[in-house]
Amino acid sequence: MAEVINMPRLSDTMEEGTVATWLKKVGDKVEEGDILAEIETDKATMEFESFYEGTLLHIGVQEGETTKVDELLAIIGEEGEDISSLLDGKSSTKEEEKSEENTDDKEDTSEDNSSESSSEELPEGVTVVTMPRLSDTMEEGTVATWLKKVGDAVEEGDILAEIETDKATMEFESFQSGTLLHIGLEEGQSAKVDALLAILGPEGTDVSGVAKNFKAGGDASAKKEEAPKKESKTEPKKETPKQDTKTESKPVAQPTQTASGGRIFVSPLAKKMADEKGINLSQIKGSGENGRIVKRDIENFTPAAQSAQVGKFVPSGQEDFDEVPNSQMRKAIAKNLAKSKFTAPHYYLNVEFDMDNAIAFRTQYNSLPDTKISFNDMVVKACALALKQHPQVNSQWFDDKMKLNNHVHIGVAVAVEDGLLVPVVKFANEQSLPQIGAAVKDFAGRARNKKLSLDEMEGSTFTISNLGMFGIESFTSIINQPNSAILSVGAIVQKPVVKNGQIVPGNTMKLTLACDHRTVDGATGAQFLQTLKGYIENPVTMLV
Repeated sequence: MAEVINMPRLSDTMEEGTVATWLKKVGDKVEEGDILAEIETDKATMEFESFYEGTLLHIGVQEGETTKVDELLAIIGEEGEDISSLLDGKSSTKEEEKSEENTDDKEDTSEDNSSESSSEELPEGVTVVTMPRLSDTMEEGTVATWLKKVGDAVEEGDILAEIETDKATMEFESFQSGTLLHIGLEEGQSAKVDALLAILGPEGTDVSGVAKNFKAGGDASAKKEEAPKKESKTEPKKETPKQDTKTESKPVAQPTQTASGGRIFVSPLAKKMADEKGINLSQIKGSGENGRIVKRDIENFTPAAQSAQVGKFVPSGQEDFDEVPNSQMRKAIAKNLAKSKFTAPHYYLNVEFDMDNAIAFRTQYNSLPDTKISFNDMVVKACALALKQHPQVNSQWFDDKMKLNNHVHIGVAVAVEDGLLVPVVKFANEQSLPQIGAAVKDFAGRARNKKLSLDEMEGSTFTISNLGMFGIESFTSIINQPNSAILSVGAIVQKPVVKNGQIVPGNTMKLTLACDHRTVDGATGAQFLQTLKGYIENPVTMLV
């Protein structure tokens, strides 16, 4: 079935876009993840990738032409599919919109305004900030940290929040000045791109109606902590008007009395969750503002062991578990690796290298002043040099062509708290061992703090995953597409080996090369490993 592709909103302030370049033409095959076009926004020219597979059947905006966000950009479907109804429907829709606009000019009807009409009726100086698309594959984001709070003055360029995407946690800056009047997502909450994030405007402006009526990009997955209307009935009637005037922007902490007469401040949703789970609120220490108990406090609360009741049997054990929401990074890892595993025909080549010369070489090299390289740095350099001699292993697969890269950009897998990041050492074959070591060390440190930029994690042509430091002797990895291969590096192990017919102590390291059989034949992969063996077992050749 044909899919209509509309002009995407690539920044929070983008209202229209210009097609700078089409990278596909009508009739071309399109895979999910292929770059369709380069689109010029109000801030930059950005690549726009396809989220669908099929044939490009129609282009709605030619190169150099401009159209509004959500207008027809292209149609993708099955080759030869009839899309006349979609094109006719689009034109008729435009005619209906025009007629509606004319009617609106003549009649004073305000009850069924569109989202565009609503935006025109924003109070003077008020700006709605939506969840931005901070990466080409981002579909939703999570607010990691707010750096501003409601009531704070915001200048253009100030960092509003840190937002977790499917690739990294990134700073999101404001493109407007004003006062932060409303926050649409609390820390830890997620929402789709274009959902309400915040509202800026002149200090003291009432934006409760704007927040309530905002629908463009809104999504139920935000799981916003809103005060249930039913609970307001349990409060004294004289207090109800006060609560109603304050809950427009965020839930009011509802005071609850303890047995000792103390007051506990708790959000409506947290109170409801505690009631459902039978949790005594006096046992919880709130992590919200002024000690307020919020949703996460209820979710993370572990009740103390209850004393045995007389005449009843109390089990000695208790089934228990923790539910951890999937982070954007974890979702991306699951999606990308599953796609790689089930689309690329993997096969694996296992080798074991003699590391005696490499150990001696590293010891001598590190004796130089202010110099320290690791075995992993040596593997990166050796792979880079070997890839220049075997471009087939440095390739990428597309339906209609194979891309043989003449440059060598090596991705180095780094384990972080939420999963895995792959910063890229670019032009690794041209860098010295100390340069590679410094780059990898810098990347690893910033990766663990989620401070890598998107540019530093894109463009790899080959990937290395090293678990040797964890004592893992041998393992296999899933190819990091669109790369054609990934090298798994194990630990250096001291063991008896045979040299010149004699059993002597030796040091070896096992490596596994995972290859995409569509681009790398078995013999090609084996030849690459032979070249790699020459560099690793005789590392001085890397300096020639």
